[in-house]
Amino acid sequence: MPVSTQTMLPKQVPSTVALSTEAFHVPLAERGLLPPSFSLENHSNRTLAQMREKPTGLDRYIFLSGLKGRDPALFYHLLLANMPVCHHSIFTARSRDACVNYSRIWRRAEGLYVSIHDKGRIEQVLRNWPGGNNGRIAVVTDGSRILGLGDLGANGLPIAIGKLDLYIAGAGVRPASTLPICLDLGTNTERYLNDTFYLGARQHRPSDREMEAFMDEFMAAMANVFPQLLVQFEDFSTDNAFKYLNRYRSTYKVFNDDIQGTGSVVLSGFINAARIASAASGLPLAEHRILFFGAGSAGIGVAKQLLSFFKTQGVDEETAKRQIWTVDSKGLIVAGRPGLQNHKHFFARTDYNGPALTQLLDVIDHVKPTALLGLSTIKGAFSKPIIEKMAAINKRPIIFPLSNPVDLCEVTFQDAVEWTDGRVVFASGSPYKNVEYKGNKFEPGQGNNMYIFPALGLGTIISKAVNVTDSMVEQAAVALSNSLTPEEHADGLIYPRLNRIRQVSATIASAVVRAAQKDGVDRNLAFREVSDATLLELIKAKMWLPSTSKTRF
Repeated sequence: MPVSTQTMLPKQVPSTVALSTEAFHVPLAERGLLPPSFSLENHSNRTLAQMREKPTGLDRYIFLSGLKGRDPALFYHLLLANMPVCHHSIFTARSRDACVNYSRIWRRAEGLYVSIHDKGRIEQVLRNWPGGNNGRIAVVTDGSRILGLGDLGANGLPIAIGKLDLYIAGAGVRPASTLPICLDLGTNTERYLNDTFYLGARQHRPSDREMEAFMDEFMAAMANVFPQLLVQFEDFSTDNAFKYLNRYRSTYKVFNDDIQGTGSVVLSGFINAARIASAASGLPLAEHRILFFGAGSAGIGVAKQLLSFFKTQGVDEETAKRQIWTVDSKGLIVAGRPGLQNHKHFFARTDYNGPALTQLLDVIDHVKPTALLGLSTIKGAFSKPIIEKMAAINKRPIIFPLSNPVDLCEVTFQDAVEWTDGRVVFASGSPYKNVEYKGNKFEPGQGNNMYIFPALGLGTIISKAVNVTDSMVEQAAVALSNSLTPEEHADGLIYPRLNRIRQVSATIASAVVRAAQKDGVDRNLAFREVSDATLLELIKAKMWLPSTSKTRF
């Protein structure tokens, strides 16, 4: 019988998940099944080296997926102990290469598919999940808008799998309580419909009315089968992302990471970035002017979340809205534009009546923003003239190119540093390496959703909240912004370093629990009576560690 290193883990693992450098004591009955000098630390390093030898992101994904299947304890130890490295290989690779090619690299069942053809029996399909009703968190996608890749249909499942891996590693949610789901509603991408190996339903997507009926049945069935489950919607098309979040958020325990998670993590980074910029310029925080390039679900979701930044400065919502401008493929979004999508009306300007501003540089000249945020998935959209213009009007220009992955990012960190002469306050959606410029080292910020959604989910689960409220999302952002160490502040960072993700997640989850209590949506009433310090320790104690934790939420 094959021996997994999972079976050889010691009964106690330090909270840092650091493994012993000495070979494990192997019982006599198992001698010879592992090499004489085997140690988990050495084997972990060996596995990491094997991953790095793979030539492409897709190869690394296949390698890590295989590791997860045969030795999940080692997989999660590797991810947790090497978060900055493995996060890129596990999630970024999944989000592009793996999804595009998923039907061709599929090897084993990894999640649950709920098909349009299952309508009328969705609850029965959900009950087929081998984990029973123990589910606490599900990531659900319909594959209709996978980042900048378009409609991938049933190939979108790796997005759900990857997000749940980050729940497990980043916040200590138990693997057995996670449920990745792809809603297979067809695809409008012809190359998949014509692909012999395509895994999904070979039909175009249903009408809005058909999808509404399907979604209503699905959500009701989820509540029946998994009564304690939190649902995270992921990568729905822009209109449907807003539509189904608004449709279910007051009835079920649900949130949308593209809208609320992205908004929350950007809000956190912007809080710290605005403080840095205002310290340099003397500009009051309430007078920052934010320009968004990209007005899809993520862009508008982030913009709405940033309203709370201004509200904390004593500004009412209408005044706060006037500090935010949005730009889409047609230029500055203004009220009265023919054919304007519903979700774009909220920030449409009513104070501009001049000729259409279709070029970003012209919009910058008009707005004179202190911050430029990109959620367009257009590589290089922030050209040298645009960045130089931002640097000309701001002592510390705030530049957040937030599109994922790297090859869709609006500007690289290297260019942003050089074109602003090192004055940029930077955060990206994708990881970048440090930059050396004029003898100084610059470390990029990464507005990574994994700072927020795992901790938001953990706090929701632990508090047994019946809904995810706006305050819970907002307080997650505030807690993240306050989680930097003195060293991280001294280094000019606006986000904590990823190698502290468990500590940061515990702090955020604690704030989420308190927000749920304040809003009266919590049902774990015992936690209302404990101190903040005790609550934080209780949360840390509930975090799962590879092979050792028996935690039940």
